[in-house]
Amino acid sequence: MARRAAPAPSPLEELLVEQARLLARQLQAAADAAPDGQVLARVEAVAVAAGRELIRQATAAALQGQAAAAEKKGRRGGPAPAAGSSPTGAAPPARS
Repeated sequence: MARRAAPAPSPLEELLVEQARLLARQLQAAADAAPDGQVLARVEAVAVAAGRELIRQATAAALQGQAAAAEKKGRRGGPAPAAGSSPTGAAPPARS
């Protein structure tokens, strides 16, 4: 299988690849260490726990990247409040 040159990965992609490799090693170790008849249960237990951690880390990294990009851009433009106390700028109606 020929490998294609890939563009430089983002920090999130690097984290996911590193964590996926670690997960693969953990699953293999769990399978190798499990007694006969318990391989599936042991590997599933590792997969669920490690999978949750992988998702948590990926989500945190994605959100941190989004927050950093938003801070770099600055605040979004929007309507500015008008000067004065009246929301329309008109004088309030007279009362008798």
